[in-house]
Amino acid sequence: MKSTLTRGVMLAAASVLAVTLSACGSDDSDDTASDSGSSSSSTSDSGMESSAPASGDSMTEEPFGAGCAAVPADGEGSFTGMTDDPVATAASNNPALSTLVQAVTAANLVDTLNGQEEITVLAPANPAFEAVPADALNAVLADVPQLTTILTHHVIDGRLAPDELAGTHTTLNGDQVTIEGSGEAFTVDGTLTEVQASVICGNVQTANATVYIIDQVLAPAAG
Repeated sequence: MKSTLTRGVMLAAASVLAVTLSACGSDDSDDTASDSGSSSSSTSDSGMESSAPASGDSMTEEPFGAGCAAVPADGEGSFTGMTDDPVATAASNNPALSTLVQAVTAANLVDTLNGQEEITVLAPANPAFEAVPADALNAVLADVPQLTTILTHHVIDGRLAPDELAGTHTTLNGDQVTIEGSGEAFTVDGTLTEVQASVICGNVQTANATVYIIDQVLAPAAG
């Protein structure tokens, strides 16, 4: 009797142990599958992120700014058309810069600008000249030495990409200009109207220059 009871207890215990082991095995299998799925998902996500282009790439390659709408969509004065001409010639084909071209011609700077190898030009758009009182503008245009000083103050040695534009730079006039900002928003103090200048169309490429079109005419510091 005692032997039969003992054998029954042992069989029951063995049955419970088998069920427990089976359950543990199922949990381990599920955990392993879950971990495997998570690992696969993580790898997939990582792969997608590494293949995506940097968000700033397109910004540094293309012109930017609301003022770019005034640039012709095609022809020699368009962004594409300007790329194969030196900067003064490229500007002469762009109606948004016609007053600047007149000033550059009056100051005999066409060959000077076209002959520079790598420069950055802060180019006042037509409204920038219109913002200067007529009598003051006419006086400047008639004074070639002063006009030359003003125009060469807009030219910086070396091509500056948008992420290099902010800072203090030496100009072709031999003085300095300080540009503030980042991304697609840049400003310059020191103008003929005493109104802060803003870049309205930036990163325009010509054969020898990177051009940033601005909405005010800059004035060199008195000295």
